[in-house]
Amino acid sequence: MFDTVLIANRGEIALRILRACRLLGLKTVAIHSEADRDLRHVQLADKSLCIGPAPARESYLNIASILLAAKATGAGAIHPGYGFLSENAGFAEAVEKAGLVFIGPDAQAIRTMGDKIAAKEAMRAAGVPCVPGSGGALPDEDWRVRHIAAEVGYPVIVKASGGGGGRGMRIVRREEDLADAVALTREEAGRAFGNPDVYIEMFLEHPRHVEIQILADAHGNAVMLGERDCSMQRRHQKVIEEAPATGIPREAIERVGARCVAACQQMGYRGAGTFEFLYENGEFFFIEMNTRVQVEHPVTEMVTGIDIVREQIRIAMGKPLSFTQADIAMRGHAIECRINAEDPFAFTPSPGVVDTHRPPGGPGIRLDTHLYDGYEVPPHYDSLVAKLIAYGDTREEAVRRMKVALAEYEIGGLTTNIPLHRRLMNDPGFLQGGFDIHHLEALIASGAIKPEGGA
Repeated sequence: MFDTVLIANRGEIALRILRACRLLGLKTVAIHSEADRDLRHVQLADKSLCIGPAPARESYLNIASILLAAKATGAGAIHPGYGFLSENAGFAEAVEKAGLVFIGPDAQAIRTMGDKIAAKEAMRAAGVPCVPGSGGALPDEDWRVRHIAAEVGYPVIVKASGGGGGRGMRIVRREEDLADAVALTREEAGRAFGNPDVYIEMFLEHPRHVEIQILADAHGNAVMLGERDCSMQRRHQKVIEEAPATGIPREAIERVGARCVAACQQMGYRGAGTFEFLYENGEFFFIEMNTRVQVEHPVTEMVTGIDIVREQIRIAMGKPLSFTQADIAMRGHAIECRINAEDPFAFTPSPGVVDTHRPPGGPGIRLDTHLYDGYEVPPHYDSLVAKLIAYGDTREEAVRRMKVALAEYEIGGLTTNIPLHRRLMNDPGFLQGGFDIHHLEALIASGAIKPEGGA
């Protein structure tokens, strides 16, 4: 048991965690870099401590400094949020060795699921469907690699075992391009992730990106909180997420969800987790598991009524889940637009000072943000500054509410991607639903999404 939580993150997720702690009657400690001393959660926390300069490697990624801050402030637990150290097994291990509680799964689970090859082996053992592929790291011999790719069937995709965020992968359509692709991916993987292992999978041409949200406690209980469709992407980075996924039979969702629940129970997994799948031709194919809270968790909260961050903390306190699978029902539809400080069409980061922040409102509208008038968005971190969520009884109502909210939302003095979201809310493909992960990039390539003509 603990009564104080150190929030090892920044921005909107740090504020989100602080609010969940307050609901549970817990005290909070906000750590921050020199660039973030004026963040909202820093001002609201019971205690705050600067742990280093603006660069993340000298502050939010500095494990020793974070642990010292926890000791100095009397924190008994650390919530990592998402990004930064949230899926770093070494950090989770260090927290536990320091006698503190890591609000998330144990280090072994993070380590297993962080290695894409090990994760797929674990999922196959649990009966979770995976993309056909090499089944392990590729051998060194070129002739054996060619044989594996031929068995899988072209096109294939070469992926780094330790990769993520769209990095460390190459599509190969012809055998003569295979050797170079493998060599380049190995080199990139070794540099970026410290692990040169790569593997091969069948490349799906027109999949959707669908994920299953799981919560599991330390008492053997695990539940599925439905699915999210995250197919609106650019370069493997999500732009819009929604729940539930349009046009996928409920029985198919429930079947794969039950396997995810069984996998968590088999692994002894604890906390929040997300199983990510590609969905094509009526089949689910596991690609990875995120062992943390997701950026897009609010859409699941809106349709289930369950506070995922609060449950994360309760689980870390040793408490059982406060509900069973039978208690969970998905009602209505929710859509989330990721609002970034970036050029809406060139996608380049655009830090700066917020002159005015005029948030939208109305029934079914939720805004998760740390912005306020006069806040300076620093250039050192991810460009996400807000998450705008619209809920409705139907998808059509959620879209209408999102259109109104986007029209109202004003962030003065800062260039954001709000104009892009306004365009996408009127895109026929988006309105129809069921689009694949290449939809946004195809719109951009065709010139259908461009700055001319206003927002």
